[in-house]
Amino acid sequence: MHVTIDITPELAAQLREAAANEGLEANAYIVHTLAEHMRQTQPYEVPCLNETETRLLEQINAGLPQEAWQRYHALLAKRRAERLTPEEHAALIALSDQIEELNVRRIESLVALARLRHTSLEALMQQLGIQTPPYV
Repeated sequence: MHVTIDITPELAAQLREAAANEGLEANAYIVHTLAEHMRQTQPYEVPCLNETETRLLEQINAGLPQEAWQRYHALLAKRRAERLTPEEHAALIALSDQIEELNVRRIESLVALARLRHTSLEALMQQLGIQTPPYV
């Protein structure tokens, strides 16, 4: 379903910043936030997770600290402006490697959880409100 909403430029900027801090595209962040809000506002029974599911969900939700994301985005901006020093370039590569490693672990954990729940990866991602980022 497609929904179009009008928001203030200030709110749009806040959403983009919050999404960047989480390492998500703005659309994915908004969908995740709305889905989380809906889950919190609708009464339901809390499912009991076993130890394996809990560990996998923790790995799926693991991410870089906010300070690391801020540094990463600052380094990207400097690279775009062509003002990156060799030391900063090395730091950007190291942060990129960390992000890639977290993404690999996230995907591995998603696949393991989908197998554990006897469902497809796509169905699990939909259940968890995780969208595949658009490729640019």
